[in-house]
Amino acid sequence: MRGATHAKWAALAVAVALTVTACGGGGDGGGSGADGIVSSSWGDPQNPLEPANTNEVQGGKVLSMIFRGLKQYDPKTGEAKNMLAESIETTDSTNFTVTLKDGWTFSNGEAVTAKSFVDAWNYGASLKNNQKNAFFFGQIEGYDQVHPESGEPTAETMSGLKVVDDKTFTVKLTQKFSTWPDTLGYAAFSPLPQAFFDDHAAWLDKPVGNGPYTVGSYSKGSQMELQRWDGYPGEDKAQNGGVTLKVYTDNNTAYTDLTAGNLDLVDDVPASQLKNVEADLGDRYINVPAGIIQTLGFPFYDPAWNKPGQEKLRQGLSMAINREQITDTIFQKTRTPAVDWTSPVLGEEGGFKDVCGDFCTYNAEEAKKLVAEGGGIPGGTMTITYNADTGSHKEWVDAVCNSINNALGNNRACVGNPIGTFADFRSQVSTQKMKGPFRAGWQMDYPLIQNFLQPLYYTNASSNDGKYTDPEFDKLVDQANAESDIAKAVQTFQSAEEVLRDDMGAIPLWYQNGSAGYSERVSNVTLNPFSVPVYDQIKVN
Repeated sequence: MRGATHAKWAALAVAVALTVTACGGGGDGGGSGADGIVSSSWGDPQNPLEPANTNEVQGGKVLSMIFRGLKQYDPKTGEAKNMLAESIETTDSTNFTVTLKDGWTFSNGEAVTAKSFVDAWNYGASLKNNQKNAFFFGQIEGYDQVHPESGEPTAETMSGLKVVDDKTFTVKLTQKFSTWPDTLGYAAFSPLPQAFFDDHAAWLDKPVGNGPYTVGSYSKGSQMELQRWDGYPGEDKAQNGGVTLKVYTDNNTAYTDLTAGNLDLVDDVPASQLKNVEADLGDRYINVPAGIIQTLGFPFYDPAWNKPGQEKLRQGLSMAINREQITDTIFQKTRTPAVDWTSPVLGEEGGFKDVCGDFCTYNAEEAKKLVAEGGGIPGGTMTITYNADTGSHKEWVDAVCNSINNALGNNRACVGNPIGTFADFRSQVSTQKMKGPFRAGWQMDYPLIQNFLQPLYYTNASSNDGKYTDPEFDKLVDQANAESDIAKAVQTFQSAEEVLRDDMGAIPLWYQNGSAGYSERVSNVTLNPFSVPVYDQIKVN
């Protein structure tokens, strides 16, 4: 999930910070006990909250509260466990039969049926609906007819989806994908009520889901109010009366509000406060590993950045970045220098491995040599574009540029290029407006090595913002997905990762811990492996 600050999977209007500070939200404003309201920092989503059209962190936070899918990722371990699915059965890793549990409804009273999933997935896949997560349905037979690479769709629905009865539907994939069921906790696979299709505009104005919360109100640039749904049939019922997500354009302002008692939760402690956070918050500071990686993407769609031999330029730039120094000084060791394009939370069995090697090790002399052999920086100066409102990005971008400039002996080789808000930044990135490297954070959608590679680097994948492409990489990803032996699949994905390394299709920077701080007013605050607060389990004292 794009925009990790996670990432996922992960993002704000400027004058809002003062308004937010004035209104508070912690302290006396949210009540107490089981009906108490939790206030938390947030950023406006890039797009309306359609499950198949949200691939960034801030929108993903809301979807995690208002929807439940076939699978749900364990908030402690990340394991994919059945939620609405009674069973997902297959004998060949290609044909699956999904059986739903009884008793599930949407918050408007509609029953959640097999049709709720099939209709939602067909909507998400259809080219005419222009959903950013359409790619996630690409393994289903018939996707190429509803979402062709060129021309108009030749079908309205995917042939691989069939409703058997209210509680059962079947899925046929185009090839074996042994771990496909584990992907189904991702929000793009959420069910949708008939109300979504009957009055789409009204639904977008006030989304209706089947999760522990309902959307009360949303004022862009200010806040979103979510209310506990008392009719929620799941076991993970909300332990508070609701959550108010308050928009901040500066996470330092959010942190100040937290320490002043005007906010209950900040899930992105700013880098400038890391040296003070333990003294400020004590055991109310959370710092835990998360499935998040920070990278630098490249605009391969720009001819200036897509010339033969430029892999050496990208490799040299990677070697010019002193990751250890930056993670120690800027991030107070809440980041770990990256050695691959995945995350340590996967573990060795899941695919985490030092693939990058020397290319991710600081070596100024070799960096300067490779940059020259790769034709030098286009135009002599490159900009690293980033959003300035969340994630302490200015500090690390400046540090990365200083490291590159020092290694290359050129004070103007690299400069930062801030974009005011996450939404504006993502809009420019997703419409291919970058003129040089850009911040590319990724928060895992599900804990599989496939999720760190295919959505970002497979040709025309949903989150392949730089338009990187390599036929050998694509071939190896396809082979890995078709492998029924999990260990062999992981090895094949790692082979694909080696292709990515040799191209330096993106520069891996560091793995990010989940960091958060909370007020004395709340308790039972945790972050899941995706670095998202487990909002429904927060208690108001």
